[in-house]
Amino acid sequence: GADGAEAAELDPEEERARVEAAIRAGEEAAERELAADAGKLRAERDELQKKLASVEDDIEAAKKEAADARERMLRLQADWDNYRRRTAAERLAEKERAAEQLVCSLLPVIDDMERAIEHAGATEGDTQMQQFVEGVEAVHAKMLAVLSKEGVEPIDPAGEPFEPLSHQAVGRVEDKEAFDETVAQVYQKGYRMGDKVIRTAMVTVTYGGPKRPVEPEGAPAGDGEKDGHDAPDAEAKEQ
Repeated sequence: GADGAEAAELDPEEERARVEAAIRAGEEAAERELAADAGKLRAERDELQKKLASVEDDIEAAKKEAADARERMLRLQADWDNYRRRTAAERLAEKERAAEQLVCSLLPVIDDMERAIEHAGATEGDTQMQQFVEGVEAVHAKMLAVLSKEGVEPIDPAGEPFEPLSHQAVGRVEDKEAFDETVAQVYQKGYRMGDKVIRTAMVTVTYGGPKRPVEPEGAPAGDGEKDGHDAPDAEAKEQ
């Protein structure tokens, strides 16, 4: 009964002060706890930022490494493509050189065949010789056919304008009826393999005749230019 009377007699101001003190104590405890939690969170944030920065550095390093690897791969691919093209070109060139050497080694044989055919053609009445010549002619024709399939064609320019890139002049012949610089006689045929002259034709060339007229570009050569005689006569008649 005495305690109850004491509680009832408690001053309201004191009661308020006690309540406020309790509230402040609770708030201070809460602030300390929040401050501690905030410190932990800041520490965790700083640690995460460090890890993030490290990860970003790793990502940049990985990107650079990937870019370097891609550049190396592209260089290797380009080197490989260049090597493949170069070796293919070298193989083709070697094949063409070997084919050209083989053809050039056969040309003297063809020359001998043609001389034998020409010489034997002058003989008459010898049946065995005629049969032999026919056999040589057949072999000669087959050889030319095989060479033709490989792009080999003879250069036999009798009556044509002299062409220094494919003809070799071994003599000059005066001919006032033919255009100047016309092939008079072919001593040895030349040969062309594709676009390349592998042997020039050995020829004699005319001089002393009229100058060859300049043909319009793309105009076909007439018969007079081929034989080197008819065109000058026609020109003289017009004059």
